[in-house]
Amino acid sequence: MAETGMAETLARTGPLHGWAGRFAELPDTVALLAEPFHAMVDVRCSGAAAERTAAQVGRPLPVRGWAEGGADGAGSTAIWLGPDEWLVTSPFVSPADLEAALREALDGEGAAVDVSAQRTTIRLRGAHARDVLETGCAIDLHPRAFPAGSAAVTTLGQAGVVLLALDDDGTDYRILVRSSFAGYLAEWLIDAATEWHIETAPEHRG
Repeated sequence: MAETGMAETLARTGPLHGWAGRFAELPDTVALLAEPFHAMVDVRCSGAAAERTAAQVGRPLPVRGWAEGGADGAGSTAIWLGPDEWLVTSPFVSPADLEAALREALDGEGAAVDVSAQRTTIRLRGAHARDVLETGCAIDLHPRAFPAGSAAVTTLGQAGVVLLALDDDGTDYRILVRSSFAGYLAEWLIDAATEWHIETAPEHRG
């Protein structure tokens, strides 16, 4: 029997692994994609610690919504969750490295906790993306009220989510959902999108 020099490294898979085929059946006007794994760290801080955290992220922490960090932030995104609380995410570094960098920035004044396993990320794009969300989300998603850079902790189809607007047209969103609800929400989104299968062009919307 041949000896194995080292243990095999298993590729990380998310709760929506294997859904690509079903997502591909949707029309271009409602496109779904399970995004690659993102490291996620919940940060609580204020004052000087928040300033140091902002320096680590690469830009000031948002007081509402979300913001992408600069080069020093290794492509990280900071999402405002509430007073003195942010979710910092990055697809480019490991959860351990992201948590360590943020803990170092806090220097004991605040808390940084790796929560990467709690949520998965779904991208929703297309001319009818906003229509789909509005069938199960109570907040005002009109671009005047929810433009690019907006974020909300809300409910979508009875699942708790963090919703990010990525453009000013209501056609591109990122949805962070608890991993245990990912399959349920994916099924709900597919069902909500079926109405737009017959659409060939978006209607003019105000």
